[in-house]
Formats: sequence, structure tokens, C-alpha cells
Amino acid sequence: MADVRVEVEGTTTTIWLDRPDRRNAVDRGMAAELRAAFEDFEADPGQRVAVLAGSGGTFCAGADLTAVNDPLRRNELDADGAGPMGPTRMALGKPLVAAIAGHAVAGGLELALLADLRIVERDAVLGVFCRRWGVPLIDGGTVRLPRIVGLGRALDLILTGRPVAAEEALAMGLANRVCEPGQAVATAQALAAEIAGFPFDCVLTDRASAYAGLDLPLAEALRAEGAAGNPIVAREGAAGAARFTSGAGRHGAFD
Repeated sequence: MADVRVEVEGTTTTIWLDRPDRRNAVDRGMAAELRAAFEDFEADPGQRVAVLAGSGGTFCAGADLTAVNDPLRRNELDADGAGPMGPTRMALGKPLVAAIAGHAVAGGLELALLADLRIVERDAVLGVFCRRWGVPLIDGGTVRLPRIVGLGRALDLILTGRPVAAEEALAMGLANRVCEPGQAVATAQALAAEIAGFPFDCVLTDRASAYAGLDLPLAEALRAEGAAGNPIVAREGAAGAARFTSGAGRHGAFD
């Protein structure tokens, strides 16, 4: 029985963690399914933005600790292999939005950190809950969390394992939007469709530059930004400028 479900609508792929009886906790088989779903999304030229969500009112409780002592089900532990949660060592080439309901904790938080944007329901809880059980962050948590919220806030969450409510997550930049309970998926899908509707070479170029610049000296990052972006001016920007000149998009209107 599949533990991951994929829905495609227009240019948006919604990938569902679909193991609600285990609060969408991920074992080895589910991790493989999840990675395959992301690989399929990345390879499909018709799909522009993905949404990651959990069924049953929760995002993901992390790795399935009931599988740790089962050699057939325990998550893969290989520093040179796929992440234990499945796609967490992938460098995605297209945008991902996480729709967070219930709990996104331990490895579930690390899955959420893979996303570019996180939509969090008002009553959701995030946190490094694996702190209590001696399970380290090996799905990108110590790498991505400081880049998203800064080192000081990241260390607070990493060292204490404390729960973080939606409003605090928004204030520290861990959440990008807070929505009402039950609305995370719809909000994330609407945002995905909005992003997909922009001239998309430009979206991908700017996104890639933002990530690449984190690892480059300032002068090199600025040069790389120009080298990647300059061709897009002719490919998409010229047409956009013509639309603006003809009257579209005045006063900040998104039309």
C-alpha cells in the first residue's frame, strides 16, 4: 500500500504524506516513495511548483521510530546516500511550498525546511522533538535551519527541542504565511499557482541565484547573478517591458 500520494492540477504537483495512522512518520519504504515523487516532479517539464502536505490533519511526526530496530524498515543511514527521510539531500530545481498542519517535528521539520516557503496553520506546532530521543538532525536540519532563521534562533530550537507555535514561527521567518486551521493546503496550492503564473525562466533564475549566493563571496555572487539573469532580460523581460509600456501592471497591479 502506497504511503505517498501525488495529485497533479495544472502546473502544480501536490505530494501527500499519506500514512495518517502513524501521523505520517516516515520509514524506509515511505522515504523511497517520497524521493521518487520528487524526482518525478523535477523531471516533468509541465510541472512548475510542488506542494508538500500531510494527510489526516498533521504534516509529519518525523522518522518512524518503530522501524529503528527493524532492518527492513529502518531509515537509510548513509552519509553519501539519500537522506533518511527520502528527498532531504536533493537540491530541488523548482519551487516547493510546504503546507503545514498539526505537527511538523523532528524529521518532519526537516522535510518542511526543504521547501522554499512554508504555509503554517494557526494551531500547528514545529520543533526539533527528536532532541528527547537521541536522534540527531541528519536530514538537513542543522544546515537549512540556520540559513532560514539565523544561527541564534536555530541553536535555540536545536539545543532545546522546544515546540514553536505558528505565530512565533512567522516572527522568526520559519513560517512565511499563517492561515486558519484546515486551510494550509488550499493556501499553498493558490500560492503555487500564483508563482507558476509568472514568466518562469525568470522565477527559476532568481531562485537559483538566491541559493547560490549563500555560498559565494559578494563580488562573485553579484557577477553570477548578472551572468545568469542577463539572458533572461531578452528572453522574458523584453516582452514584459512591452506589456508594461502598453499599460499593464500599473501601480503594482498583478495583471
